[in-house]
Amino acid sequence: MAHHVCPWWLGYFLISPLRRWQYDPAKVVGPYVREGMTILEPGPGMGFFTLELARLVGPSGRVVAVDVQPKMLDRLKRRAAKAGFIERLDARLAGRDSMGVKDLNGKVDFALAFAVVHEIRAAERLFMEVSETLKPGALLLFAEPRGHVKAELFKHELEAATQAGLEIVGHPSVRRSQTALLKKL
Repeated sequence: MAHHVCPWWLGYFLISPLRRWQYDPAKVVGPYVREGMTILEPGPGMGFFTLELARLVGPSGRVVAVDVQPKMLDRLKRRAAKAGFIERLDARLAGRDSMGVKDLNGKVDFALAFAVVHEIRAAERLFMEVSETLKPGALLLFAEPRGHVKAELFKHELEAATQAGLEIVGHPSVRRSQTALLKKL
């Protein structure tokens, strides 16, 4: 699924505590996540949002994090273990043309695609796979960095999401981001 993928070593900058000034994970995902949920996070990197998602779902929930880079997943697993969340994490290596999440079809309560869709060769395929995993009425928070992803590309990505059976229900405010909150029909 990789197109122009962020180098794995850049992941260290993406988990920097300084990044919390721009994006507080609890504020970004907190309104949508509850204990016991199953969460899907394509492109988690080293887990900037993943660890907060794991904290919020509690011991009865689970976060399925899918990435194309084994080194990102290795670091994510180490960080989750250190935080005491490894049992809540299902870290998966995506294939070239699929996330490999068919076993989750109709089982996901919430999905987060944060600053990742622009790195995917086929946004249509990604949104279709995410849509298939979501329960009816479940939400996907989709965000792209405003300076990095042009408005026209974001519009194209949103069209791919709606074609996959997701309805735009809002545009949450996330600093320096273009966002959409999408609901599975």
